[in-house]
Amino acid sequence: MTEFDYDLLVIGGGSGGVRAARQVAATGAKVALAEGYRLGGTCVIRGCVPKKLYAYAGRYKDEFDVAASYGWKAENISFDWQTLKAAKEKEITRLEGVYGSLLENSGVTVLSDNAVFEHKNAVRLTHSDKIVTAERILIAVGGRPDTVQNKNGETIGITSDEIFDLDALPESIFIYGGGYIAVEFAGIMHGLGVKTVLGVRGKGILRGFDENVRDALSEEYENK
Repeated sequence: MTEFDYDLLVIGGGSGGVRAARQVAATGAKVALAEGYRLGGTCVIRGCVPKKLYAYAGRYKDEFDVAASYGWKAENISFDWQTLKAAKEKEITRLEGVYGSLLENSGVTVLSDNAVFEHKNAVRLTHSDKIVTAERILIAVGGRPDTVQNKNGETIGITSDEIFDLDALPESIFIYGGGYIAVEFAGIMHGLGVKTVLGVRGKGILRGFDENVRDALSEEYENK
């Protein structure tokens, strides 16, 4: 009978991979998880969580504008991009630690490395060049956003992964696409004072969503 290092090896430390590793470890199986970047995946590190923090930040401008009509004197108000970035980093680092603690407490071995297949029961950790074997290997690596190339094949622009950590808040931005992520970031950037243009291919934003919601939201965005 073949001996393996682990009963299960999970490749990817996002929400799905972490949950799967913990559930299987709870049965008494020997489990490892390989993640070459940060625990938490897209949702925690570069998606839902930081996006919500930035969306909350973008709403304050409207609140300040309305406050004046109720007698509040909101003068000399300014926004500091670096402060928001630092607060975002503090929160996602805290959550990353929570994920790590959950894995440790479940008895899962965390391999802080990228993994590539050698064969169906073995992977090579790319930084340490170590071979790890497992009876079962679960692929939970998620996906990456598409990029756009110019006519020379050069990548232009940024994706939703990079927008959270720009060195400085831009004066203007062109967002290509009318899906919900594009629409969300258009609202965030506009709320933070950035001149924002949303480029939509086809008729209107949020194709496939409820027509009444699309129309109402389009009108609201244009009014802003």
